[in-house]
Amino acid sequence: MCVAALSGLSLLTYAQQPAKKPLDHSVYDGWQSIGSKSISNNGQWIVYTVTPQEGDATLFIYNNKTKQHLEAPRGANPVITEDSRYVIFAIKTPYAVTRQAKIKKKKTSEMPKDSLGIVTLATGNFFKVPSVRSFKTPEKGTGVMAYLKEKPQADTTSGHLVIQYLDKQSADTIRNVQDYQFSKTGNRLVAETVADKKDSLSRAAVLLWDVAAHKADTISRGTALRKQFAFDDAGKQLAWCSSRDSVKALQHFYALYYYRQGQDSGIITADKGNAAFPANWSVSPDGKVWFSENGQRLFFGTAPVAPPKDTNIVDFEVAKVDIWNYKDDYLQPMQLKNLDKELKRSYQAVYYPGSKKVIQLADKDMENLATADKGNSPYALGYTDKGQRVSMQWTGHSLKTSYLVNLQDGNRKLLQQNLDSVSRISPAGRYITWYNLQQKQWYAYETATGTTRNITEKIPVSLSEEDDDHPDMPAPYGIAAWLEDDKAVYIYDRYDIWQVDPSGKSAPQLLTAGYGREQKLRFRYVKLDKEARFINAGEQMLLETFNETTKENGFYTTNSTFKKSPVKPSLVVMGPYSYSDPVKAENADNYIFTRANYVSSPDLYTATSLDKAEQISHINPQQKEYNWGTAELFKWTAYNGKPAEGILYKPEDFDSTKKYPVLLYFYEKLSEGLYNYMPPAPTPSRLNISFFVSRGYLVLAPDISYENGYPGQGAYDYIVSGARALAANPWADSLHMGIQGQSWGGYQVAHLITRTSLFKAAWAGAPVANMTSAYGGIRWESGMNRQFQYERSQSRIGATLWEKPELYIENSPLFHLPKVTTPLAIMSNDADGAVPWYQGIELFTGLRRLGKPVWMLNYNNEAHNLIHRQNRKDIQRREQQFFDHFLKNAPAPEWMEVGVPATEKGRNWGWETE
Repeated sequence: MCVAALSGLSLLTYAQQPAKKPLDHSVYDGWQSIGSKSISNNGQWIVYTVTPQEGDATLFIYNNKTKQHLEAPRGANPVITEDSRYVIFAIKTPYAVTRQAKIKKKKTSEMPKDSLGIVTLATGNFFKVPSVRSFKTPEKGTGVMAYLKEKPQADTTSGHLVIQYLDKQSADTIRNVQDYQFSKTGNRLVAETVADKKDSLSRAAVLLWDVAAHKADTISRGTALRKQFAFDDAGKQLAWCSSRDSVKALQHFYALYYYRQGQDSGIITADKGNAAFPANWSVSPDGKVWFSENGQRLFFGTAPVAPPKDTNIVDFEVAKVDIWNYKDDYLQPMQLKNLDKELKRSYQAVYYPGSKKVIQLADKDMENLATADKGNSPYALGYTDKGQRVSMQWTGHSLKTSYLVNLQDGNRKLLQQNLDSVSRISPAGRYITWYNLQQKQWYAYETATGTTRNITEKIPVSLSEEDDDHPDMPAPYGIAAWLEDDKAVYIYDRYDIWQVDPSGKSAPQLLTAGYGREQKLRFRYVKLDKEARFINAGEQMLLETFNETTKENGFYTTNSTFKKSPVKPSLVVMGPYSYSDPVKAENADNYIFTRANYVSSPDLYTATSLDKAEQISHINPQQKEYNWGTAELFKWTAYNGKPAEGILYKPEDFDSTKKYPVLLYFYEKLSEGLYNYMPPAPTPSRLNISFFVSRGYLVLAPDISYENGYPGQGAYDYIVSGARALAANPWADSLHMGIQGQSWGGYQVAHLITRTSLFKAAWAGAPVANMTSAYGGIRWESGMNRQFQYERSQSRIGATLWEKPELYIENSPLFHLPKVTTPLAIMSNDADGAVPWYQGIELFTGLRRLGKPVWMLNYNNEAHNLIHRQNRKDIQRREQQFFDHFLKNAPAPEWMEVGVPATEKGRNWGWETE
């Protein structure tokens, strides 16, 4: 179906428009966003999905020449073929149908199945295949794709693989396929088949399908556990891991199989007992198998052989105990959190098909390996933090030791010990770079000569974060990219980009001519070709640009090299919008991107030049029916005498002759998001700003700066001063002001109500109440100890609990609760992996003991930020009722007035008012 572009709409004057509705809780599910988006290589076709928050998405295919749309209901995961001739996508089962099947608890085989859609772009012809489990296309090939059809009423892992020849409109089928994969160019396809008791002709095997010849060769026979199929780029070599042991065996020994065109079958090239492996190691099925770009190296993973499970042990007679030892590298919770990852950890090795040589590259003394030049380089970077992991408890990170690894023989050369940042290997493998946090300089090690150089000592500005206010060494702004063949590296400062010669032969050049610092413009490189390893000499670089003063966003361009002196970047477009990273057509100067601000949804645009964009999607037309809002910068002077700024949100129908209740929402610094769109969505526990603004609230989001040791004072200096500066306006109701924050924002809420009675209501999500008890606790989502957070990170105390206990007490709300006069609602969940929920309990029970009005919501088995949508909807309703009661004098709901007894849990939500 073709849909014409919207045009010729007549506009009514504001006076003629009926009063717009405030947002309510019914709007969430239908509010839309742009999902996946892509552009064809020739730039003519754009495919994108429009997705509601809950319900069925719609896929659109847009023709850049005719300006027309094709629409596919419930389309998902679209792929445009390499030749720009077809769009292939999944067609999801209707949301309502799937929901009903789940309610009826249908078996997997009875659940509704997705379909496959194929659109021929030149004609608009549509081909649909029902009951398709998956589909794949070659990364760089054309004319062919494959899909796996479900077996009727079969609850198995296999299906029938259909190889579809798109141009010829013909197909071949391989039965009982469990896994399949195309080569990069699509000339070959590997398919693993399994035996099916209901199919007497089925056999377990590995088949290599010749796409041009329409035939398969059997390159491995028999039942086996097979994983990690990988082709080389030319499609002439294939490798995989395989174990002939029974699925029920207590131990599985894997081998690396290798096949080259012309062989009768795959051969074992490495297995248990290989002389290159450490004792009792074997091939790991969890290690990635891949070929270097030139096909001369085959990389794979190895690991120690896991001992067999002792079947003589009776589970219910075994003690269940975790043993914490002070010598452990990682705390037990962190070990348990990463248990599956560690059980699947593999160590990289390489096989040379030409010489049939195997070399073990990584091991337990150097676990990590980073290759260069797509595996072609003779060198790799190895690194480890072994011996430096205990200090992670109080630093939050570990020091690294790095090595230069020779891929020809596996030899290692020590580069750096106990480095306080991460090393990286350059794209061509000619240099290893790292940043020294103490010296605030970038270094480069030249792999050919073994020479180490400070490559940025002549740069006169800071290369680490200038405005970082944590009690730790500031991080670098980073590396943008490399010039072709590693001839130069592009390094960021706060605003500009420097072109640096890693060989040291020429001095650093300011690529952007200092224009960024002069104009307070932050330039950052946009990589348009995701596969490119380098920036080519003379290439025009697209720079994403942010104006620190106005908060506007846009793009500039600059040349990657210059003949005599740097030239200031050229403006493409800047404005009061936020942009997604542009996506460029591979073979045409056509781009797609989303553009938005607080008033406009992030719609999709297309352009041949980013300053002349054409809008092609029109999501959320229903927004015009609702009282929306505006966003503007608000500036004042903080109590510490420093300039302060934040975002002030006002209702669309704002009337300066009226008074409005005020909410303040904060975290650290939020003003960079001045032009972000905020859909009315049930939030994970943050303030739903657009919802409250629509319903007649002013919302101020102040930026906050901190001094080491006094995070609470920093919050007070900026938030309270901002609230009072706003209250100086006659339209801001100083007697009806509330505050809301989540996590670090929740802590600041809890602290502020011990410092001031300015706020009439407060809501704290996942707050820390007692830094002394939280200090030694565990962040359960990672298993890490919380000490680092207080000493060096967000909490900004800058000292241990024993060095400065007075700062921990001064900044802990718990010790100052008698001063609280503000009613407080707390969200603290029993599965919170960041802030232990007992922090909320300490805060609640303390205020309850003192007779202060306080409520606490514990969403069972929920995380730090709410995950489940039904819980997000619930907290949104309660936040509205809470603030409406205290700031708008609305009746208190039952959950606030009398509570909800445990005997009524799940039957009475307490939303009703008396």
